[in-house]
Amino acid sequence: MKQEINYQNELSGKIALVTGGTKGAGRAIAQRLKDAGATVIIIARNQPEIPDAGLHFISADLSKGDTADKTAAEVFEKFGRLDILVNNLGASETPGGGFAALTNKDWEETLQANLLAPVRLDRAFLPKMLENKNGVIIHIASIQGKLPLYDSTLPYAAAKAGLINYSKGLSKEVSSKGVRVLTVSPGWIMTEASVRMMERISESSNVSLEEAEKSVMDALGGIPYGRPAKPEEVAEFVGFLVSPRAGYLTGTEYVIDGGTIPTI
Repeated sequence: MKQEINYQNELSGKIALVTGGTKGAGRAIAQRLKDAGATVIIIARNQPEIPDAGLHFISADLSKGDTADKTAAEVFEKFGRLDILVNNLGASETPGGGFAALTNKDWEETLQANLLAPVRLDRAFLPKMLENKNGVIIHIASIQGKLPLYDSTLPYAAAKAGLINYSKGLSKEVSSKGVRVLTVSPGWIMTEASVRMMERISESSNVSLEEAEKSVMDALGGIPYGRPAKPEEVAEFVGFLVSPRAGYLTGTEYVIDGGTIPTI
């Protein structure tokens, strides 16, 4: 039987949550899911700079150990269930300078935000998804899981590599029970965080912002497409992955990098 899909409203009736959904790629993903008809919850520590009445905001610091369960309880109380979970939260605030410049605190905070936060949030929402035999979990990782930049983002790269591995393992456990799990690994996205990273590299290496940008491009081996991704380009692909059109996809990592990774 042919499946009829309304591409304009294909997520109507779905409840979606996007972490780190107030800015950058997270905000673009939240908007994309909303445009497809989903009821969208966004989570971040701070209120969005541009409020949107169509996005339901929850203030939470997911890097804290007890926040995931409280967040899930609030979502279930207000919405009854969750159909789509996009673990977009990510942060790379560590100083440049290689391994010797990194403290235990740098490592712990980066691992909490980029690896353990999604692990805890999955654990909080999965039981009800499994009970309903329905759900999609997206982990936003990074090509740095395979191409670490030792001078500037080593803890972030290590955390994202762990997230990719964890995501694959989780998919093998829950896909047969009705929950799809997928990983999206973007390359360089032109966001506010990218600008901050250039500033940190510039300061630590005593070079200009332009030189810092070139150093990142060189470290990545260049971007064959010629530019970083736009947040909306990542959001469009995530919108497809959580839709009925991608119903057979699970357990896979998808790279969006403009050709940056030089290997197959």
